[in-house]
Amino acid sequence: MVNKHILLLGSGELGKEFCISAKRLGATVTACDNYANAPAMQVSDASYVLDMLDGDKLKRLIGKVQPDLIVPEIEAIRTEVLLEQEANGNTVIPTARAVNLTMNRDRIRDRAAELGLRTARYAYASSEQELLNEISKIGLPCVVKPVMSSSGKGQSIITSTSEAANAWEYAVTGMRGDRISVIVEEFIEFDYEITLLTIRTAQQGTLFCPSIGHVQQEGDYRYSWQPAHIMNKGPVSTTEIRAQEMANIITNDLGGLGVFGVEFFICKGEPIFSELSPRPHDTGMVTMFTQNLSEFDLHARAVLELPIPEISLLRHGASHVLLATEDSTQFHFEGIEQALSIPGVDLRIFGKPITRPNRRMGVILAPSVQIATKAANCIRVVSDLSS
Repeated sequence: MVNKHILLLGSGELGKEFCISAKRLGATVTACDNYANAPAMQVSDASYVLDMLDGDKLKRLIGKVQPDLIVPEIEAIRTEVLLEQEANGNTVIPTARAVNLTMNRDRIRDRAAELGLRTARYAYASSEQELLNEISKIGLPCVVKPVMSSSGKGQSIITSTSEAANAWEYAVTGMRGDRISVIVEEFIEFDYEITLLTIRTAQQGTLFCPSIGHVQQEGDYRYSWQPAHIMNKGPVSTTEIRAQEMANIITNDLGGLGVFGVEFFICKGEPIFSELSPRPHDTGMVTMFTQNLSEFDLHARAVLELPIPEISLLRHGASHVLLATEDSTQFHFEGIEQALSIPGVDLRIFGKPITRPNRRMGVILAPSVQIATKAANCIRVVSDLSS
C-alpha cells in the first residue's frame, strides 16, 4: 500500500481519472480547483476551492495540506510558488521547472528549438499591431494562439490580415493566466497529428505508449485513435522511432517522473514538435479503452515510483468528445441508452456542474473512430433552463 498524500492542482476530467488511479494504489488525494464540485473533487479524499494564480493562497494551501507530492493538472497556476516549494524540498510532478516552462507555449517552444528539435516557424506578439507585424514575416495562412492556454482555447487559423483583429481578441479572451501574449505559428500542411505519451520512471527509464492520432477543430481535440498509424499510410516504424527520440530529448531535459503528452505534426513521415503537456493528455483518454494500463494508471504508478512491467495495446480504439452547446447550471443528457446500444461502445460522463458552448462534458470510447462518432452523435447535453 502506498502511503503518500497527493495535492492535485486542477480537478477536471483528467484529474478525476488520475485521482481514481492513485487512490486504487493506496494514495490519499486532496483536489483543488477554482470552482466547487469539480470532477476530481467528487472522488478525492478532500478538496479546496481557490484561485491557483494567487500565489499567497496557493502557498498557504500547500502549507496546510503538507503533501508528499504536488501534482499540477492545469496550466493556470502561479508556477513561481512551485519553484519556491521545490527549492524548499517539496516534490512537484514532474518538476517545477517543467510546469513553469510548459505553462507558457513560448518558453517550451523556445526550449525545444534550443535542444535542436524541428518546430514550425513561430514568433510572439504582445499587441494587435505586433501581431500584424509578425504575420507579415511568418506569412499566411498562420495559426494564432495564446502563449498561456489549454485545450485549444483562444486558437484560430487566419488566412487574411483582415482577420488579425478578431484573432487577437479571440486569443486574449481564451487565454489563461495574466500574460497578454500570443504565438504566431507557421501553418503546416501536415499529414496527421499524434500525441506520444512518454512516461519517465524512477527505476525503468523512459517508456512509451503506442502513438495516438488525433483531429482538432477550433484548436481543441475532437477525436483520437490508437494506434495512430491505423488511419494513415507511410513509414510508421521510422516515424515512431524518430518521435520517440525527440520526445526523449525534451522530457529528459525537463526531468522528473510521470506522463508527458508530447504532440507532433507528421509531415511525409517526419515528426515536427508541436506542444508538450507535463501530465496525462486529453487525447490519451482513448487508453482507457485500448491499453492494459491507461495513461492515468501509468501516471499514478510513475509518480508513486511503482513498477510498470508492461504497457500493452490490448485492442485498437478511439475516443470522441461530447460537447455542450449552451450555458446552463441545470442540464441532462439525452441519448445515452441509444449510444450504449451500439456494440463495443463505452462512455465517461465527467461530472462538470456547469455547461458552456463547446465545453467537454464527456467522452465516448469505442473500437473505431466511425463507431465513436456514431455514438457521440446520439448524445445531446440539454439545458433544463431553456425556454
